[in-house]
Amino acid sequence: MHRRLLIRPGAIGDLIVCLPAMECLRADYLEIWAPAANLPLIRFADRTRSIAATGLDLLGVTEMNPRLVEELRAFDSIVSWYGTRRQEFRELVCSLGLPFTFLPAFPEAGGTTHVADFYLEQARALAQCESDGIPRIACPRPAARGDFVVIHPFSGGRKKNWPIERFRQLARDLEARLPVRWCAGPEEGLEGAMRFDNLYELACWLASARLYIGNDSGITHLAASAGAPVVALFGPTDPAVWAPRGSRVRVVSTPARAQSMDALCLAEVRAVVYHTLEEFS
Repeated sequence: MHRRLLIRPGAIGDLIVCLPAMECLRADYLEIWAPAANLPLIRFADRTRSIAATGLDLLGVTEMNPRLVEELRAFDSIVSWYGTRRQEFRELVCSLGLPFTFLPAFPEAGGTTHVADFYLEQARALAQCESDGIPRIACPRPAARGDFVVIHPFSGGRKKNWPIERFRQLARDLEARLPVRWCAGPEEGLEGAMRFDNLYELACWLASARLYIGNDSGITHLAASAGAPVVALFGPTDPAVWAPRGSRVRVVSTPARAQSMDALCLAEVRAVVYHTLEEFS
């Protein structure tokens, strides 16, 4: 029986775009170590563990952890996106004879390959698999899609955020047709927003919405991977590389990749939102 460990650090979106590659690396026994918040989204592994809880981030920093080393020795192969920037860590596990294969955690700047394909190509170099490169998180199918629209107006960087005033104007327009529910993370200030401690529960709630609208963010990738109709707003980042994937995803981007999201006009976003609502009604 082949025992394989995958180690995938990063934020929500980093995990989601890597899911097709990770699924391609299934083995007789598959264990995945990732940030604790991301673990509920990994539905196909035999076991998941928090990177922090394993003590891996201390290996090579403090004293040797014999128990952790023995745990790592129990795997036939270890595929790690962790350690890319920790040369001392890579040298240590090599000196211990541990079966690590290190893969680049992020594509090089200026590339044109979609990030999901970037990771999938890495996986295909290690294992044969068939995949369309679309991340999917299986949620129970609702009896009927909810009669509401979700807006998440945040992202990991301010430059990627459409002005909140325009989101509010869009919400006022939409509320003549459908209720609008705002969504926010634990550290995102937005009065009255829906918040979930468990990302899988959030994914399933998003999957029940008539439509999700958001910036280039991990939550937008989450909504798309859960199967919700999505309108994703892009500015400084290239949607050909970073946009969420799926047949229900529609992208609105600033003209000529303008660096300011102010360049994305309300009328254009509203038109795509209304068209998408009709398309998936």
